[in-house]
Amino acid sequence: MFMELTEAKKNLQKKGFLDMEVDVRLDLFAEIERLKKEKNAILLAHYYQEPDIQDVADYIGDSLGLSQQAAKTDADIIVFAGVHFMAETAKILSPQKKVLLPDLKAGCSLADSAPPDLFARFKAQYPDHLVISYINCSAGIKALSDIICTSSNAEKIIESVPKDQPIIFAPDRNLGSYLIKKTGRDMVLWNGACMVHEIFSLEKITKLKVRHPKAKIIAHPECEAPILAIADFVGSTTGLLKFTQRDDAKEYIVVTETGILHQMQKENPNKTFIPAPPNNACACNDCPHMKLNTLEKLYLCMEYEQPEITMDETLRIAAKRPIDRMLEISAQAGL
Repeated sequence: MFMELTEAKKNLQKKGFLDMEVDVRLDLFAEIERLKKEKNAILLAHYYQEPDIQDVADYIGDSLGLSQQAAKTDADIIVFAGVHFMAETAKILSPQKKVLLPDLKAGCSLADSAPPDLFARFKAQYPDHLVISYINCSAGIKALSDIICTSSNAEKIIESVPKDQPIIFAPDRNLGSYLIKKTGRDMVLWNGACMVHEIFSLEKITKLKVRHPKAKIIAHPECEAPILAIADFVGSTTGLLKFTQRDDAKEYIVVTETGILHQMQKENPNKTFIPAPPNNACACNDCPHMKLNTLEKLYLCMEYEQPEITMDETLRIAAKRPIDRMLEISAQAGL
């Protein structure tokens, strides 16, 4: 049985996240659908969320798709099943809407690798450089950037910049290195990385390929260069999914967070998807931050409309400019 609403809200304010028990008799899928209708709420979920959350979401996507949906929705409430920087982005684009995140502790190792104060000092060393930042960063880093990009559109964003304009790319050094090779641009890189995409074992993937010689290796560009060098295809999360839909192979070794395998299997029921192994025995190819969100937390979040993402208006306006520029360039390029 639930606490009374007033007591629940006090509990939320004290703890900063939802930690209440859910009545096991509830049909959470039905309850979430009910709450979406009653509150005019839209549920956006990243591909790395657990399958149950993906199945109840109104829109499933990667960072670019989720940003675009957040910008154009007419819902009163945006429930973001993802990590903190994603919900922040939704608030930046839709300040008049209430933005909820099921668990405030759902952070991002890549975003955390770029503290805004340190990045501001780094940026000051290159006063003539334009800053292009990967969307997997905090609002503070966005506010220090000229253009935001995602793994889907990063190459097009860089190519839109005049060749004589020097560039700082942040915060992912692996994506930045990959883009240097793809575009030929000599960019200055911030030294950040994603803990999940850095943990994959080249040796174990190579051995897995020996056991599955017909399997194609597909990898996210946040992976380290030796992994990308052996991949048959490199692309964003959405790009990987689309590749498996149009490609004629029957087996794939998937080098990214395992959450995407759910959609890959749904879209390709007759194909086999093998998660790439990490360099130890843990489930490190699962993002621990993404997996903090659960169906129970999602229900409680919608029921009590907490935790809510709030933001200083000055910061929001500064962070919105480079996102708007990204969306403009993406629209021009048909992305």
